[in-house]
Amino acid sequence: MNRLLTDLPQPRAARLLAESSIVVQPIGALEQHGAHLPLSTDLVIPDAIATAAVARAAADGVDAWLLPPLAVSKSDEHHWAPGTIWLEASTLWRTLVDVGRSVAATGAGTLVFVNGHGGNTALLQVVNREIRRRSGLRTFSMGSGVQRAGDGTQGRDELGMGIHAGHSETSVMLALRPELVDMRAAVRNVPEHLADYETIGFNGYPVSFGWTSDDFGASGVIGDPTGATAEYGRQLVEEGVSFVSRALSEVARFRHAG
Repeated sequence: MNRLLTDLPQPRAARLLAESSIVVQPIGALEQHGAHLPLSTDLVIPDAIATAAVARAAADGVDAWLLPPLAVSKSDEHHWAPGTIWLEASTLWRTLVDVGRSVAATGAGTLVFVNGHGGNTALLQVVNREIRRRSGLRTFSMGSGVQRAGDGTQGRDELGMGIHAGHSETSVMLALRPELVDMRAAVRNVPEHLADYETIGFNGYPVSFGWTSDDFGASGVIGDPTGATAEYGRQLVEEGVSFVSRALSEVARFRHAG
């Protein structure tokens, strides 16, 4: 059965959606990804992962429905690069709260954001609570589960800093949309000087810092895409689909009170 909610006529959607229904909203981005990946990288990935994960979860009995992805989000760390299309945090916040209001009016009980862009993560935590407070919806956000920062244990050694257009993201795009990838233009750009800091860094470090992607050079890459492969990308895609579908199964049985 087609799980794309927007393909249904309104009366049928109204009949099918209920308190048990989970509406999944993928969130992408349109932003520079170096010279080797398309602007749509962060849109292609969560859309593909969420589509496959909703189908898998539904086959396992989860009452999950998919919305088309939001293409533009908070990508201001790439503001310097022409082609990046981005929203202010306040604009995205209002947009997502409005999505929540609209989903609540359908009769569905749960809204899940599947996020393909790291710049949205902190904002989504705030949005989850705001929608919950305003509408009573159960709200969740999760990543698409395909980004690894490359510490050398799997794939390239990016010193744990392969966070943008690096080995894992490029591999996933080679698996999903190889015709959009130009490996001849792939370059390594790892900010190795950051490895000297014990507390300050990207994801997982206790001290965060403000940055834009051109702080680390003109290529726009933060990582090492040069050894990316479609085979590794297919592995990451399967891991992402498995993660999101499992998460949706847990979401289906989640309750705030025991």
